[in-house]
Amino acid sequence: MKDIKHFINGEYVGSASGKTFDNVNPANGRVLSRVHEAGREEVNAAVNAARAAFNGPWGRMTVDQRTEILHKVADGINARFEEFLDAECQDTGKPRSLASHIDIPRGAANFKVFADLIKNVPAESFEMPTPDGTGALNYGIRRPKGVIGVISPWNLPLLLMTWKVGPALACGNTVVVKPSEETPTTTALLGEVMKAAGVPDGVYNVVHGFGGNSAGAFLTEHPDVDAFTFTGETGTGETIMKAAAKGVRQVSLELGGKNAGIVFADCDMDKAIEGTLRSVFANCGQVCLGTERVYVERSIFDEFVARLKAGAESLVIGPPDDETSNFGPLISLKHREKVLSYYQKAIDEGATVITGGGVPDMPAELAHGAWVQPTIWTGLKDDSPVVTEEIFGPCCHIRPFDSEAEAVQLANSLPYGLASAIWTENVTRAHRVAAQVEAGIVWVNSWFLRDLRTSFGGSKQSGIGREGGVHSLEFYTELKNICIKL
Repeated sequence: MKDIKHFINGEYVGSASGKTFDNVNPANGRVLSRVHEAGREEVNAAVNAARAAFNGPWGRMTVDQRTEILHKVADGINARFEEFLDAECQDTGKPRSLASHIDIPRGAANFKVFADLIKNVPAESFEMPTPDGTGALNYGIRRPKGVIGVISPWNLPLLLMTWKVGPALACGNTVVVKPSEETPTTTALLGEVMKAAGVPDGVYNVVHGFGGNSAGAFLTEHPDVDAFTFTGETGTGETIMKAAAKGVRQVSLELGGKNAGIVFADCDMDKAIEGTLRSVFANCGQVCLGTERVYVERSIFDEFVARLKAGAESLVIGPPDDETSNFGPLISLKHREKVLSYYQKAIDEGATVITGGGVPDMPAELAHGAWVQPTIWTGLKDDSPVVTEEIFGPCCHIRPFDSEAEAVQLANSLPYGLASAIWTENVTRAHRVAAQVEAGIVWVNSWFLRDLRTSFGGSKQSGIGREGGVHSLEFYTELKNICIKL
C-alpha cells in the first residue's frame, strides 16, 4: 500500500502521531493509498520552513531567477504528464479525456502564465508639488506578502491548486498547501517536480488532513501565516475568515454558487444545448462554475428540454480508463449521499423527472463506486431547496420565463453570484443582460472559456477578492508607496 506523506522543507515526512486515513478511488471504492494526517507539529514545521525560505534564498532571488525556475516546474509537470494524469483520474474518477485536456495542461500552464505576467506589470508613479517649490516624487513597488496558506478543493485538484500556488510563488511568496483529503496525490507529487526544478527547500510545503481539529484548522490558526486563499463551499469560507481575522490576515475566497443559465428564444439552439450540457454535466456536475438553474424563454421551452434530455441520455458512464466514457463518478460515497438526498427531495416536492434521478446499474467491478445518473427536473417552485441550494452534482432544474426582466430577476434571486451563462444572438440584449446579472463572471454563448489575464471570483456569498492576471498580483503582493522629497 502506497503512503502519501507531507512535503516539508524539501523532504517527504510522515506524521509524528502515526495517524493516517484512506484515499479511495471513487470509481470502484478501492483504497488507493494511505495518507498521513498532519498534526500541529507538522503544520508548525511547514510554516517555519516556509518562513525561513521566504527570508532566505527565495526572497533574495531576482524576478528573472524565480520565473526561470517556475518555467522548469511547468516543464516538469508536462514531462511527467501521464503520471500526473493517472494520479488525478484515480483520485477523482474523472474521465481521462477531460483531465488530459483541462486538469493537467492547465495546471502546468498556471506556472508559466504568472511567471511571465509578473515580469511585465508596471507599478505607479506621481509627481507632486511641495510648498518650497522643489516637489516630490511618489512611486509604487510591489513586495510579496510572505507565507501564504493555500487550501485547495477536490474537483479540479491540480488545476485549482496551481492557480493559487503559481502566482503566489511568482510574486516571491512561499506556500503551505492543504489539499483536499479526497484528492491528495498530485499535490504531493508536485513536491518532486519542485525539487527537480530547483525550487529551494521550504518554498513549497504540503500538509495533509481534514478541516476541524486537523491540518486545515491548524494552518488557518497559525499566527505566522500572512494570508489565505481558499476554494470551496461557503460555510468553510466563513470559518477561514473568522480564523484569519485574528491577526488581520487577508483572504481570497472562491465559494459556493447556484449558477443560472438564461436561454432566450433568439439563441442558436445548437450552441445553447451543447454549452448547457457541458455546464451541467461536465466533471459529473462537480464544477463550481457549473449550471444548476436553467431559465428558458417559454416559446422554446419544450424543444430545449427535449434536446437537453437527449443530450444527457447520450452521455457514456464509465471509469477513467474507458476511452469511450465521458461521465465519471462523484468524488465519494459520502458526497453521493448528499446528491441523492436532493434527488429524493425533488421527487418528494413533485418535480417532473425528465431523465435520471437515481443510481445507474454498473458492472460488478464498479458496483461500489460513487455513481449517479445525470438528472434533469422541471416543475419545482422557485423556493424549493433543490432550486436554491448548491447540490454540486450532475443535475439541473429547468424553468420557463416570459420576459427579459423576469429572467434577470430569477437569475439574481439567490444570495450567490459566482457565474452565469447567457444564450442569445441579439448583441444588444447580450450586453444589457450580462451587465445586470449579479455574478463574478458572465459568459455569453459560451461556458468555461477562460482568459487567465482576466479577473476571476464571486460576488455576494460566492466569495471575496479576485484572482487572475494583475488581480492575482494585487492579492499576493503588498503595494508600497515610496515618497522622495526632491
